[in-house]
Amino acid sequence: MKIGVPKEIKNHEYRVGMTPTSVREAVHHGHEVVVETNAGAGITATDDDYRAAGAVVEDSAEAVFAGADMIVKVKEPQANERKMLRDGQMLFTYLHLAPDPEQTRDLLDAGVVGIAYETVTDAHGGLPLLAPMSQVAGRMSIQAGAHCLEREAGGRGVLLAGVPGVKPAKVVIVGGGVVGENAAYMAVGMGADVTVLDRNVDTMRSLVRRFGQSIKTLYSTQLTLEEEILGADLVVGAVLVPGAEAPKLITRELVAGMKTGSVICDVAIDQGGSAETSKPTTHADPTYVVDEVVHYCVANMPGAVSHTSTYALNNVTLPFILALADKGHKRALLDDPHLRNGLNVYRGRVTHKAVAEDLEYDYIDPVSALEG
Repeated sequence: MKIGVPKEIKNHEYRVGMTPTSVREAVHHGHEVVVETNAGAGITATDDDYRAAGAVVEDSAEAVFAGADMIVKVKEPQANERKMLRDGQMLFTYLHLAPDPEQTRDLLDAGVVGIAYETVTDAHGGLPLLAPMSQVAGRMSIQAGAHCLEREAGGRGVLLAGVPGVKPAKVVIVGGGVVGENAAYMAVGMGADVTVLDRNVDTMRSLVRRFGQSIKTLYSTQLTLEEEILGADLVVGAVLVPGAEAPKLITRELVAGMKTGSVICDVAIDQGGSAETSKPTTHADPTYVVDEVVHYCVANMPGAVSHTSTYALNNVTLPFILALADKGHKRALLDDPHLRNGLNVYRGRVTHKAVAEDLEYDYIDPVSALEG
């Protein structure tokens, strides 16, 4: 199979779909890999590194898209990239379709086989291809939030850890999953006063086992959510409903009541955001202010630490890339129900129930689509 790896073009996105190490594995399996020139620059991988791994380096994205049976990316294809996709071509990347009707329509019109990293599952009910980026984003949310709390960044002028005689910042994390756990890890390490809100008692027990008395956990009700957010210096939005648009738990009215100079770091922005006031931003212009509350809503946070993120992502995507290339998409998807859960669109049909419901498309079961 011919695998194409284009250079990422989303604003300040420095990750790449396949490292030279991953390319070498694919070539070892008998596949051809075509990489766009400078695709690995953000992880300090040169064109010569890719050539040494067995890749062919092309001068343009057009050449990569035109020749490839499968496109492997990191971020969702941008509008001009979507024009280069063709019927039956595999696209394996983060898609986040539910809050993005324009992308969804373009992928359906193109007739691609769209497999989304973020909805591939595992035997334990987890999201193995989302988890490493959620770990990175969760940890980065506290770094970013700590900076945004500085006065020159528009914040309250609060140090997360405080100092002897001055209390630490209050960090409220809405959602105790992978993002929330990693945000708590960083916030506890920096000495903040940390509270995690969740509705899964087992999740809260797990957090207490890990962090002990270093954090507080609260069952998320409308009352506890309001009380905690109104008293927070930094709020991290970390709620995920796989494949679906994130629930807007933080209302506009609640934001208006928050402390002047407090910060919302909305890690759920890829799926539409946890706050009604959230809108996607970029690393070039990461923040904006609503009702004197600083909002940090960068939709590709892990792109800023591209080396760590790319290698962590490739560790989990490579087995699936090889399965798709070795078997072809139909056999690979039919053989593996967890990979099949990643199938969001198939040749003009929506094959993920949450995407279909959120965007009001007819849904077709993936097995029926593949066998039809």
